[in-house]
Amino acid sequence: MSDPSVLSSDGDLVAVSKPTGWVVHAAMEGERFDLRAWLSAQPGVPKGLEPCHRLDRETSGVVLYAASILTRGNIGRHFMDGTVSKTYLALVQGHAHKKGVIRVPLTPDDGGPPQEAVTRYRLQEGLGAFSLLRVTPETGRKHQIRRHLHGLGLAIVGDDRYLPKHKLRIPAYPNRMFLHAAKIELPDGRVFEAPLPEELERCVVALRSRPVRPKVEGDPF
Repeated sequence: MSDPSVLSSDGDLVAVSKPTGWVVHAAMEGERFDLRAWLSAQPGVPKGLEPCHRLDRETSGVVLYAASILTRGNIGRHFMDGTVSKTYLALVQGHAHKKGVIRVPLTPDDGGPPQEAVTRYRLQEGLGAFSLLRVTPETGRKHQIRRHLHGLGLAIVGDDRYLPKHKLRIPAYPNRMFLHAAKIELPDGRVFEAPLPEELERCVVALRSRPVRPKVEGDPF
């Protein structure tokens, strides 16, 4: 498993590149891959950092932390009101359209009423039977990107919860979910970016070099 890295430190706001498998804030003590605990041991960053938002354990990419309650509150409100621009990279199984908007309400885990959820996507690259997408969620529902893309028949590679109908063999399989929070842009113009992890880059390179196989009868794509 990769180690985290500090992308930038601006006053009491710190941007971190979170590897897959790490949690932004462990619910229980003793969690080995607790990003908050890791930050507390790093030199040159403010003490008392807490996450301004959340990112699933399986997802890698940019996470923002702040030491002051005021900063966390301000950024948290921006996330809630949709004024933070978030860009993800997702490799999905299937042929995606060049761009699209998914407006499908999602039911919360507690069984409450469906909540409005909007996800935009754009095809960055077609890779045979797979598609590399740039995804910009406009709302922040739990597992929103994963659920929305799965509902289109575009399951994210490596997602062990929202599975495709037919699994295809993937060269240089990354052994993780291919969903990466590549960029966060705040309303004040500050931009934070995390490069694509090496294991995901290897997978893309392998798919580019693989000949496109002809479609045959019974092929799901």
